[in-house]
Amino acid sequence: MMAARVEHLVTSGTFSLDGGTWEVDNNVWIVGDDAECLVIDAAHDADAIAAAVGDRRLVAIVSTHGHDDHVDAAPALSARTGAPVLLHPDDLMLWKQKHPDIEPTAELADGQTLSVAGVDLTVLHTPGHSPGAVCLHAPALGTVFSGDTLFQGGPGATGRSFSDFPTIIESIRERLLTLPPDTVVRTGHGDSTTIGDEAPHLDEWIARGH
Repeated sequence: MMAARVEHLVTSGTFSLDGGTWEVDNNVWIVGDDAECLVIDAAHDADAIAAAVGDRRLVAIVSTHGHDDHVDAAPALSARTGAPVLLHPDDLMLWKQKHPDIEPTAELADGQTLSVAGVDLTVLHTPGHSPGAVCLHAPALGTVFSGDTLFQGGPGATGRSFSDFPTIIESIRERLLTLPPDTVVRTGHGDSTTIGDEAPHLDEWIARGH
């Protein structure tokens, strides 16, 4: 049995909210071994994600938050694989903007543990970018999947509906910067970083105020 590993896929599409639409590239993360895996953020392209999963058992499709670019391919991937779609209930209103007639399969809760290929991922509720945003901490892999909460260079955007800057700063300070400094931060878009690289800049972000 091979040890669990992290695989990375980039998919392209659009993000729409508040009447605007933007072109975006999204990181899709696959955690697992040769037998089973889970997908973090089924973005844009169910075919590409299904191809990356291959013949492995897909344990779950985890949504870090409800923005349409992170959940648009989730129902199609779920239909193909039978895997449940997990979303924090505080983001159901965002999910419904994209999928008004489909419910996520189950709810994510702070402190919940998801297990795949012998690795535990702990759900950290990190509101701010959206009310139900979560990160997934996998200590055995030395990584946290931060969705759009923390990026290389600062917090996720808080300029649109259901976002709040003081809230995201508190989430990052209390839930993410308390992780070991060498923890790799695998983000929803763009390059990965580490907790240690981002932690010294908290005061700058607060001063910048966005």
